[in-house]
Amino acid sequence: MTDKLKIDIVSDVVCPWCTIGYKRLEKAISELGIEDQVEIEWQPFELNPNMPAEGQNVIEHISEKYGSTLDQQKQSQQQMMEAGAELGFKFDYFDEMRMANTFDAHILLEYAKDFNKQTQLKMALTKAFFSDRKDVSKRVILKEALLSVGLNAEDGLARLDNEEAQNEVRTKQEYWRNLGVNSVPTMVFNRKSAVTGAQPVDTFKQVLTELLNEQQST
Repeated sequence: MTDKLKIDIVSDVVCPWCTIGYKRLEKAISELGIEDQVEIEWQPFELNPNMPAEGQNVIEHISEKYGSTLDQQKQSQQQMMEAGAELGFKFDYFDEMRMANTFDAHILLEYAKDFNKQTQLKMALTKAFFSDRKDVSKRVILKEALLSVGLNAEDGLARLDNEEAQNEVRTKQEYWRNLGVNSVPTMVFNRKSAVTGAQPVDTFKQVLTELLNEQQST
């Protein structure tokens, strides 16, 4: 039995292209029918580690961080909404939308890994933020997400105040940064090769096919 192809996805919950990238990867895996040959693990990356608890207006945040004008942002949002719609994901941008701190969300994604529910929780949090206009830094929202995927909310939320759990996320973030990951999504295959950005489905299919063939021949 050949080992599974391990895919580490370094990403953030509030990163739109991470959602699009994952959905395209998922489509490629499904179209190739290789669901049982790959194993996905989500790795933490905070786009805004210093985001205050109250968050920041998205338009304000993007113009401050990237220098984008309002027109450029609206165009970019339209692009993401269209890309999302093609993949069955709804991006609901609105004027009062606020960027959120995602540190706690990453702690919970580590917790979910122990129960094989990482991808489900990741999608629940992403949907809460982008589709349902919810603040994913708030515990009540995090609790909803945990419950929606069948995880123990009390256990999960207790992790948020656990120093060991906090340090684990910090250590992992540092590990990927030290490897040179500075933009997300970055998808790392068998810890050997990587693809960055929300690549087209066909590109993912090509990469996956090559890697699996290579793996089978060794």
